[in-house]
Amino acid sequence: MTTAEPLAVHRDAPHDSAARHVAGSAPYIDDLPELPGTLHLALGLAERAHARVLDLDLSAVRAVPGVVLVLTGADLSGLDISPVHAHDEPILADGLVEFHGHPLFVVAAETRDAARRAARLARVTYEDLPAATDIASARAGAKLVTSPMTLTRGDAAAAIADAAHVIEGRVTVGGQEHFYLESQIALAIPGEGDEIRVHSSTQHPSEVQHMVAHALDVPLHCVTIEMRRMGGGFGGKETSGNIFACLAAIVAKRCRRPAKFRPDRDDDMIVTGKRHDFEVDYRVGFGDDGVIIGIDGTFAARCGYSADLSGPITDRALFHADNAYYYPAARLASLPLKTNTVSNVAFRGFGGPQGVVLAERVMDEIAYRLGLDPLEVRKRNLYGTDTRNVTPYHQTVEDNIAPRIIAELEASSDYAARKARIRAFNAKSPVIKRGIALTPVKFGISFTATWYNQAGALVHVYTDGSVMLNHGGTEMGQGLHVKIAQVVASEFGLDVGAVRITATDTAKVPNTSATAASSGSDLNGMAAQSAARQIRQRLAAFAAERWQVAEDAVRFAAGQVEIGGESIPFAELCRLAYGARVQLSASGFYKTPKIHWDRASGKGRPFYYYAYGAACSEVAIDTLTGEYRVLRVDILHDVGTSLNPAIDIGQIEGGFVQGMGWLTTEELWWDGKGRLRTHAPSTYKIPACGDRPMVFNVALLDDNVNMEETIFRSKAVGEPPFMLGFSVFHAISDAIASLADYRMCPHLDAPATPERVLATIDAVRARAK
Repeated sequence: MTTAEPLAVHRDAPHDSAARHVAGSAPYIDDLPELPGTLHLALGLAERAHARVLDLDLSAVRAVPGVVLVLTGADLSGLDISPVHAHDEPILADGLVEFHGHPLFVVAAETRDAARRAARLARVTYEDLPAATDIASARAGAKLVTSPMTLTRGDAAAAIADAAHVIEGRVTVGGQEHFYLESQIALAIPGEGDEIRVHSSTQHPSEVQHMVAHALDVPLHCVTIEMRRMGGGFGGKETSGNIFACLAAIVAKRCRRPAKFRPDRDDDMIVTGKRHDFEVDYRVGFGDDGVIIGIDGTFAARCGYSADLSGPITDRALFHADNAYYYPAARLASLPLKTNTVSNVAFRGFGGPQGVVLAERVMDEIAYRLGLDPLEVRKRNLYGTDTRNVTPYHQTVEDNIAPRIIAELEASSDYAARKARIRAFNAKSPVIKRGIALTPVKFGISFTATWYNQAGALVHVYTDGSVMLNHGGTEMGQGLHVKIAQVVASEFGLDVGAVRITATDTAKVPNTSATAASSGSDLNGMAAQSAARQIRQRLAAFAAERWQVAEDAVRFAAGQVEIGGESIPFAELCRLAYGARVQLSASGFYKTPKIHWDRASGKGRPFYYYAYGAACSEVAIDTLTGEYRVLRVDILHDVGTSLNPAIDIGQIEGGFVQGMGWLTTEELWWDGKGRLRTHAPSTYKIPACGDRPMVFNVALLDDNVNMEETIFRSKAVGEPPFMLGFSVFHAISDAIASLADYRMCPHLDAPATPERVLATIDAVRARAK
């Protein structure tokens, strides 16, 4: 078989758009030159959490100079954008408002300013209805947006009853705003007949294609979705962009003019969904050694008014309620509650982080009950290898390296000595208290919707030896495109600069899966490799025939092709092959093997493999104000054999900071009328430069090859590092625990804002009296 020297992978390569990002010359959708006659759209939003619309007077809206078209839910009756075919998410509300900010109508005008001003002029008469805006009121009403799931392994109730120690409690964790730098945006350009091209800032071009085709009542082949780059997504552009793309397309078709929809930041935050917030009730039984015997957990989630992806998100919370720990007997149940708030959506980790909340809280609870170091309890409960290795969903953990990672990080971070120094510091410091925590992560990689685990790619090789690549993944800043280019370049023995990456386009690669579930490189890398290898084999067969050598004597390396004892430039072989009528284009396809899942029975193998990591964080808190600083963070993370170490380290750093932000500073707050009050940078605090760790050490695990046949034996890196932020959260908890001489669990809930930290400090002091 022909071979290639993989020069381009397993080494640092800059993001393909890095220079353009820095120079400000990388065009996003809003930077594209506007075509003559482009219309601009704005939404009219409801001002009730739950109500019937008795009268919708839009006369003042239509009278604004420049307004061309106004559409209401009645005009678009029957058009639904539910991503799971639940038919519970109309494009515009038609008579029934289900959350404060529910879109009632859309305005199309000659300018964006005219559209936005007109949208504020509607006069609406409401009949208020009872509203459930939080988890407590939703639990009382017991309405669900989708069917719940329960995972069982063993008899949890009996195991807990027989345990030497039993703890029960509740931990709450808030939601999170995606806060991508580029807002939602869509630009629809009508073509001839029923054709339309939509530039959409989306992680799922094929789903947008389906939604637009349905909204326009045309076949899929009439709709082309193009996506070159996003200014961030984090899951917030997996389904939330559907409304903007569909409305832009509807207006474009009706008016036969280009239509552009870019909401302002406030409307974007009000209209689009967030990470689900959860209340987790737990009961756990364990022995004198701190090892869990049985556990029972119920995960109640605020899902919003429609299903969206709440079903698979709450499912994945259960899949990760074990994190890296073995539960001999477990019962884990989801409760996807309907609320009169915006429908919550995918967010980095897709429910997994909310599941980890339970695992890490329980480890702390056990440690404080028994007077043990929380890290020691974590280590005692880790999954094993040959035994203690079956998850609550009955998948066998075959690649467990969590013990190795924890041991290496414990040593490299000097955990034990630092913990002793922190205890000594706290004993002498009455106001400032320090804390430290080391937490692991085990994260399953694959879509739990098995059919999404597929990808396609298209590769062209030109007669000058240059290569053009298109694949179904989307670039949102994470470096996916450069990784896939490295894969293709390696198959031809070329430098990555020889490969040009083109915009994701449903007319080039059809039926794509969302760029989500950390599977972008796994799926699209393998599909692109398949296409490149087809071309390489054709070139090798041609060379072998022309030079009369065996195919295994043809080798591609360093831009050259070695054929027997002769070497010619790759470009020269391409030119000769074209002259001999050799096809230099191929499409590739890949589907993930081994995975299967039966939701009804709660059994299967939903994940192809696991990615692992651990973080050790040290913090200092001010017990008078609740304010804190992250002093030092050490991370050791498993990426298999990295395709691009520089990109992977960047993803680990970014994922960690975003996870830390979710658990500390980022607070979503709705008032008593269901109005989102944290809907702008002035009221919603994401981590800034000053919030990053003062010392930040990140390392990739050495000498670890993915046991599964992934692309060049690498591992996914998008979502797993997010959970490393728990080390900061539990370090804050450790610092608070010092106020009671580490005798009780502080029961800190997330986000651990200074106000919540201060309240927890007061509660610990009161309990310690």
